[in-house]
Amino acid sequence: MGKEIIRSSEAPEPIGPYSQAVKVKDTLYVSGQIALDADTGELINENITEETHAVMKNLEAVLRAADLCFDHVVKCSIFVRNMDDFATVNEAYGRYFKTNPPARETVEVSRLPKNVNVEISCIAVA
Repeated sequence: MGKEIIRSSEAPEPIGPYSQAVKVKDTLYVSGQIALDADTGELINENITEETHAVMKNLEAVLRAADLCFDHVVKCSIFVRNMDDFATVNEAYGRYFKTNPPARETVEVSRLPKNVNVEISCIAVA
């Protein structure tokens, strides 16, 4: 199969038995990222905009570790604790996909790891 584990020291360490990302051939599967600061382990969650940007920066760090960027992303999954935050999350998220945004879904969930408000995963193709 040729499975390669991708790790970035610029993104938070996994908080469970999973990898930050797994690459198979030209496809990278990035695990859900939350707004943890990779250096301090502290949550960045003063407001939903700041939290979403922190999540996107963590995704970017993992993509970069695989020599990819947001232009390579073909699919995202967004999980939010409150769909009332959708417009704010969408605005922050959209700043990372200026042209040809990926496919995606946004789902409201009752709870996320460490009680964060947003978690995002993605799939990218080289």
